[in-house]
Amino acid sequence: MNEPAKGPRLVAEGPPDLAELLGRVARGDQDAFAQVYERLSGPVYGLALRVVRDPAQAEEIAQDVLVELWRKAAHYRPERGSATSWALTVAHRRAVDRVRSSQADRARQERTAAPAPDYDQVAEEVGTRLEHQQVRRCLGHLTETQRESITLAYFGGYTYREVSELLGVGLAAVKTRMRDGLIRLRDCLGVQP
Repeated sequence: MNEPAKGPRLVAEGPPDLAELLGRVARGDQDAFAQVYERLSGPVYGLALRVVRDPAQAEEIAQDVLVELWRKAAHYRPERGSATSWALTVAHRRAVDRVRSSQADRARQERTAAPAPDYDQVAEEVGTRLEHQQVRRCLGHLTETQRESITLAYFGGYTYREVSELLGVGLAAVKTRMRDGLIRLRDCLGVQP
């Protein structure tokens, strides 16, 4: 009988996963970064476009995020979530910052053109700011996972399924986190059920 030749087996390997690539990027591997760029540029751009709704700004944000991934690849921690979730979270935060900055610019321009508000408007603004501070304080009492899920859904406008995909966790887990977090927020804010 002929025995098969002994020697090293060749096993077909797939492309390296993003976590491995980010580890290589952290060590300065430009080829690994090219692969990270290839895999993440589309999703990062798409997320930014969804938030800012302007293709030019979305492109700028995507470039900024990918440069940040190059510079801060060593900050990625696989035990805290998938590489894609980490990158998309960075992109989402950057896009939301851009929207807030644009809104602040518009508000500043409107304030300089508008007459001074009367007393009732000032009182209302103060009340609104106090409410916002209380919500921020109560959000601080939530677990990181609850806060992240609620922030993406209510402030980012994502569906449960999209939050699940962004965070790399199951849909049931996201729903449970959000339900528990909303109950804690309700209790903290003193809202009656």
